[in-house]
Amino acid sequence: MQRFTLDGSPELEAELHGLAQKLTAAVQAAVPASRLEALVLGGGYGRGEGGVLQTAKGHRPYNDFESYVFLRGNRLVNERRYSQPFRHIEMELSRTGLHVELKLDSLPSFANRAVSMFSYDLVSAHRVLVGASDVFRDCAPHRCAANIPLAEATRLLFNRCSGLLLVRERLSTSYLTDEDTDFIGRNIAKAKLALGDAVLTVAGQYHWSVRERHRRLQRLSSALPVPNREVIIVHHRDGMEFKFHPSVPAKTKTEFDEELKHLCRLSSDLWLWVEARRLDRPFASVHDYALDDANKCPETPVLRNCLLNLRRFGARGLLAGSRYPRERLLNSLPLLLWNGEVSREPRIRRYLRRQLQTDADDWQGLVTAYKQIWPAYG
Repeated sequence: MQRFTLDGSPELEAELHGLAQKLTAAVQAAVPASRLEALVLGGGYGRGEGGVLQTAKGHRPYNDFESYVFLRGNRLVNERRYSQPFRHIEMELSRTGLHVELKLDSLPSFANRAVSMFSYDLVSAHRVLVGASDVFRDCAPHRCAANIPLAEATRLLFNRCSGLLLVRERLSTSYLTDEDTDFIGRNIAKAKLALGDAVLTVAGQYHWSVRERHRRLQRLSSALPVPNREVIIVHHRDGMEFKFHPSVPAKTKTEFDEELKHLCRLSSDLWLWVEARRLDRPFASVHDYALDDANKCPETPVLRNCLLNLRRFGARGLLAGSRYPRERLLNSLPLLLWNGEVSREPRIRRYLRRQLQTDADDWQGLVTAYKQIWPAYG
């Protein structure tokens, strides 16, 4: 029988199985059988590598329960009709403490999209709750890791380094709560895993299984000049262990500060290495990268970029350019995370204000502006 975790207790497996049954029943009650083509569980639990949190009361789930509903018919019509019922299902099933996500899609639309790390993961390993076992039969390009573009390595680092920026923000306070400690430990572990995963993506050797990714990282040819290779391998192992067996680290604020500084050095070196390969131009420093006028999202169409800038920033956003809005964040993150205290650099501060379309004038205000944009373009 397909498991949700590698080594979770029978009780945990039974709990997750029961949740999957409740989810299936709720979706089938909300959507006519003629319209429901498939319900698929993705994420760690869908791949059989979900996190197992050890508590005094035994094994508990840790990751989100990431589910995907594929409906027949017009996608926009389906979103209008079923988004609200699905949000209600999410809220009801999340009351137990495990966050349930229910994302609506259509199989033809999914199959015709560009390959991404997410689409590769989902198509390659999942758990079908409703529908044919070969639900992704028309998604062959998404099964090949070599089809994942270099932009996905950048996007992975971008999101995990954004997590490190939030860690830096929390560490700037004088006192850490238990929630802060859990948040910091989790985001540091994700960043450690992402360093190795980004390297594998560049090498065309990414794999849906975390265990297989670690084996591939260890065997990776030395012909690929990865900066800090051995240290990245060690961190990837630590990130993998946290993914399978998460825990709240017993560390002081000072220890977290030192760990963050170390990861910032590693991630900035790897960021420049990945971006030099992706954009086919060298960058001497994160400062040079951030201020370089190269189009950092060349794969995005100009007209769509203009519409997105208009919708997000209004008229002044449209006047600022026709680049994909994520580029603003790619330009801003290195300066906020790796470039020291921006309040001492008026020119950099003005540049960040233009990028983030904000009147903020200090590091905290600029980070707040960054956080407001990031969720839409992560």
